[in-house]
Amino acid sequence: MTIRIRSNDIICDNWGRLRKVVFDLTRRDGTSETHTREVYDRGDGAAVLPFDAQRGTVLLIRQFRIPAFLSGHDGYLIEACAGVLDGLDAETAIRKEAEEELGYRLGPINRVFDAFMSPGSVTERITCFTAPYSPADRISDGGGNRHEGEDIEVIEMPLDAALAGIASGEIIDAKTTMLLQHVLLFGLAEGQDAPG
Repeated sequence: MTIRIRSNDIICDNWGRLRKVVFDLTRRDGTSETHTREVYDRGDGAAVLPFDAQRGTVLLIRQFRIPAFLSGHDGYLIEACAGVLDGLDAETAIRKEAEEELGYRLGPINRVFDAFMSPGSVTERITCFTAPYSPADRISDGGGNRHEGEDIEVIEMPLDAALAGIASGEIIDAKTTMLLQHVLLFGLAEGQDAPG
């Protein structure tokens, strides 16, 4: 397949950048088509799911998300701690986010996968981590950066309750669902090391 960009115009450059891209795509059968897509770029991100293997708990957050609200949800999503990289490497960025949002200073963290979250229209790639934690790692109440408009509730819950939250629809954030299922699949809640 061959791709040729015809135009790549910035529509909006505010919190993120929205572009209108017109491109030719040569299909596998040799025919060519012209497509127009709007592409949103807000930068790459990182997410972490801290887990306490001894107590069987995970640290999550709850915050308001306007896109979810505009889609008919109440807007308050339960999520893994996450944030944009802002020029940092993924590990440095997520450690900073964990301190700001969760109020925890994490020790060793494990990079488990990278994922495009909505590749049909958004360029963002999220690097996902897991990390052991204990109550001794807490350094503040967390809650996010008020100067950035964040109002974050820190939630510590049993892993079983978080997994049940996926089934019940209480947890519907994709990165969070994937990280919780990763912990379940690879036994991290029992203190085992992840593959890779």
